[in-house]
Amino acid sequence: MVARIFQSPAALRQEVRAGRFTGLTTGQAPGFVQCNLAVLPAADARDFVAFCRANAAACPVLAVGAPGDPRLPELGADLDVRTDLPGYWVHRSGLKERVPALGPLWQDDHVAVAIGCWFSMEDALLRAGVRLRHLELGLQGPLFRTSRSTQAVGRFGGPLVVSMRPFAAKDVATVKAVTARFPRVHGTPLHEGDPAVLGIGQTAQPDFGEPLEILPGEVPLFWGCGLTALAALEHAALPLFITHAPGAMLVTDRRNSDFEERGAA
Repeated sequence: MVARIFQSPAALRQEVRAGRFTGLTTGQAPGFVQCNLAVLPAADARDFVAFCRANAAACPVLAVGAPGDPRLPELGADLDVRTDLPGYWVHRSGLKERVPALGPLWQDDHVAVAIGCWFSMEDALLRAGVRLRHLELGLQGPLFRTSRSTQAVGRFGGPLVVSMRPFAAKDVATVKAVTARFPRVHGTPLHEGDPAVLGIGQTAQPDFGEPLEILPGEVPLFWGCGLTALAALEHAALPLFITHAPGAMLVTDRRNSDFEERGAA
């Protein structure tokens, strides 16, 4: 069964709030920005945001909420991070639980941090005629912890996490040129080709997401991924923090074109 594609971010969020949409947001609300989400106590938020900004290629910060405020008005007038994602991971003392909404889990000192997502470049790639097999298959795609370290800030550090997408060799130059126009949502790939250079062993066994076979004639490209922030939160060993569930992103009212820099290619 093919999932319904919502053209309007507000309509999609309404379905999410009602519990009628619980799937992946990839391909949804074409042309609009999707975000990773992290929620953590205000006492740790300053260093966490500084960590993200020090590792902006992987963790580009798009919005930071005020303590206790679940709204991010610069991303959507009616947006509420407690209800507007199709799924959340609640992390407690090294264990995680998926929940459909935050409800009473939200605390007065919680700070929401929205981090840019690779999905924001998909619309531009499609318009450029690039085939995106993960969209055809309805997948988020594979994500890997690498052997590269991030720049630590306070208790936040750990490995760089990357996303991988395979492209036909003839499309690689186009992919690089298009994604270079979006430096605030990961931009150009950080690596092309052999995954072993990043310390990745088996691409068929990703740390997050789903496997995506590299077909003959395709080249794997790797981007810094917002799940680097999750790795940093785990590294910090906070007793409680919250993130989006894999592929269940915060879909905003901001257009991808708002983050496109035409002179960057």
